[in-house]
Amino acid sequence: MEKLTIAIDAMGGDLGPAAVVEGAVMAKKAFPFLEPVLFGHEETIRETAAFTPDLQVIHAATIIEPSESPTLAFRKKKDSSIVMGLKYVKEGNASGFVSSGSTGALLTGATILLGRKQGIERPALGTVLPTQTGYVLLMDCGANMDCKPSYLAQFGEIGAEYMQKVMDIKNPRVGLINVGTEEEKGNVTTKEAFSLLKASSLNFVGNIEGREILSGNIDVAVCDGFTGNVLLKFTEGFAKSMMSMIKEELMSSPVSKVGALLAKGAFKNLKKRFDYREVGGAPFLGLNHLVIKAHGSSDALAIKNAIRQCVIYSQKGNENGI
Repeated sequence: MEKLTIAIDAMGGDLGPAAVVEGAVMAKKAFPFLEPVLFGHEETIRETAAFTPDLQVIHAATIIEPSESPTLAFRKKKDSSIVMGLKYVKEGNASGFVSSGSTGALLTGATILLGRKQGIERPALGTVLPTQTGYVLLMDCGANMDCKPSYLAQFGEIGAEYMQKVMDIKNPRVGLINVGTEEEKGNVTTKEAFSLLKASSLNFVGNIEGREILSGNIDVAVCDGFTGNVLLKFTEGFAKSMMSMIKEELMSSPVSKVGALLAKGAFKNLKKRFDYREVGGAPFLGLNHLVIKAHGSSDALAIKNAIRQCVIYSQKGNENGI
């Protein structure tokens, strides 16, 4: 297998470089052909418990904090781990970039440095959620808070392309998240977006309500980044709370405890399906190069799987021309 180099922001995220380094080591063990390159404070990275000598480190003196203005931070902090990592990809040294840092700074930097694909006005953050029959791609899940109708139509296009070429779904079904299924429902933006999607060559199935997102009846769910991020965080929180409530009920009596023991495997598998760490991260779609945004609270497993996404995307995406 040909060597695959992935640039990684070691300083982003709530758990610091320790989780990133451990995740990179796990990914390298899983994919021997992988060459992770870590960007961040070199001394701090090398002092982490999981660090191994075969990891390459490029020193980045500063960090872009989530509280900073993305545009100003990008301009002022040229020596930050995000900016340096993105430049490394732009220069052709790596096939992709992974960061659990500031979403705004990552989007701003990636758009300016890496550029958008022809015809795409704004890149979008897409994340895969489990459904009753497989997976659905939520587009956008946090990159663009305010969207024009044309943005939403383009999210449908690049989302369908991803599901077809990376997830091997033929003729992906695209739905527009709305407050009702009727064509006239929604606000000015969604109504115009509906018309654009309907007139496109996509397999557009119309408006979908929130309860239909995980039904398995669609492959791409289109919305603005504000709505998508709320939905994503709600889904994560709901799954966690539901598992806790089920556990509490199962432990409430001797009989239910026996049932819990018998169903232990099923509950473990269900929990895993809704664990964001198993997905690892979300790709910014619509860029000229691959960028994966990992969750801010990513641990080593999540980082490892974000890197795994880079491997899968690089292999299938390059083969299929995305």
